[in-house]
Amino acid sequence: QSPEISIVDNVLYFKAQGHGAKGDNIYEFQLAFLEPVKPQLVYKVTQRQLNITVQKKESNWWERLTKQEKRPLFLTPDFDRWLDESDAEMELKAKEEERINKVRIESRVPKDPFRQLKRGYLFMYNLVQFLGFSWIFVNMTVRLFILGKDSFYDTFHTIADMMYFCQTLAFMEILNSLVGIVRSPFVPSLVQVLGRNFVLFIVLGNVEEMQSKAVVFFIFYCWSIIEIFRYPFYMLSCIGIEWKLLTWIRYTIWIPLYPLGTLAEAVSLIQAIPLFNETGKFSFTLPYPLSITIRFSFFLQIYLIMLFLGVFVNLRHLYKQRRQHLGSKKRKIK
Repeated sequence: QSPEISIVDNVLYFKAQGHGAKGDNIYEFQLAFLEPVKPQLVYKVTQRQLNITVQKKESNWWERLTKQEKRPLFLTPDFDRWLDESDAEMELKAKEEERINKVRIESRVPKDPFRQLKRGYLFMYNLVQFLGFSWIFVNMTVRLFILGKDSFYDTFHTIADMMYFCQTLAFMEILNSLVGIVRSPFVPSLVQVLGRNFVLFIVLGNVEEMQSKAVVFFIFYCWSIIEIFRYPFYMLSCIGIEWKLLTWIRYTIWIPLYPLGTLAEAVSLIQAIPLFNETGKFSFTLPYPLSITIRFSFFLQIYLIMLFLGVFVNLRHLYKQRRQHLGSKKRKIK
């Protein structure tokens, strides 16, 4: 406890309080080094021991550690870390041979001949999606400023065609992950794309009464805001460019918008359940002798539960990505 460690005039001074066989005592020693060392040192206290690291001023081999020829009685070498000149030469030679063998093996492995083609395809895909969602976002924003709340109720009829295009194209993200064109996990991509398209094509696209609901505005707006930052991030990554501000926004903006978008989707499902009950759309009756009518609203209720399970999967994935790209880096002790 309370170690006092310093190097003065090439001598290591140590003093600390410790509990030994004879109880609490003050332990201290001095070591005069054979050759010059740097006065700055690093030490780390653990429950088992105290480690001190001292660096030589010049990188060369010493005949011994201390200035005095006779080794102090309390001092013993740690042979797990011991290294003499011949050992070091052999170690360096082994590392060099390992490096050469690695280069030879890598040179034999053919590089992906379609790498540039894949990068070009991904760049164009992300560019098209960025332009599509940018059009949606700008159009909705302008209409909101001009029409106010009235723009909520005709969002679907104004934006649906472009949203259909973008979300249909998003099926490529599942394929890209499945065949290994991108390293994104398959399950989160599948959950997001299928979930959005279920809401868009089945819940909103098949019930005319749902298309004039204000919730459509909030669903489309949350989706578009997320994507106008996600797609340019991936687009620039294809050409090896990283913009720190864009990276921070891409891995931060989902924190408020993803739960809001999911909440809006859940509201649309709740509003659609009585409408599907009234119209009987997608409902069916089991053959005799069961003769049971299964309403589509039953599947909507199941999907409503699955929606929040899917949110958990995606939020976990996004949180891991955020920690990977924005997590605090470990500081090195100097």
